[in-house]
Amino acid sequence: MEGIAVAWWIWTLGGILLLLAEFLTPGAFYQFFFGLGAIAVGVLGALGLELRLPLQLGLFLVLSIGSLALLRKPLRMRFAGGPEEPVDQLIGETAIALGEIAAGSAGQVEFRGSVWQACNVGDTPIGKSGRCRIVAIHGLTLDVRA
Repeated sequence: MEGIAVAWWIWTLGGILLLLAEFLTPGAFYQFFFGLGAIAVGVLGALGLELRLPLQLGLFLVLSIGSLALLRKPLRMRFAGGPEEPVDQLIGETAIALGEIAAGSAGQVEFRGSVWQACNVGDTPIGKSGRCRIVAIHGLTLDVRA
């Protein structure tokens, strides 16, 4: 009795759908590699290599996870303009207040060329164009103090 196998075109279609999902959704650049793995298994099937389902799945996982481990970081750096920076590393950096921010109040600061919402968690007000230190990050809001 022969084992079951998934047709090559199903692997290819699944891979294309994963690639489209990667480009159409904001993600962390993972689906791309699984899409490539599925397409690779589909291409092998289209070339006449008859593999049963367990071998297809194993090959898919090895190719997907292997390419993810080897290529994600270099490709992300190339296309995203640099390595991912953990949010915690922003703590201690300096921002510039775009207007006066009273103690315990919210305002806006400029940090690395972008405008951020900020909350002055210190006891002293921060004047317009005053430097402030980032002490915490909550989503897209920076906690700052003079």
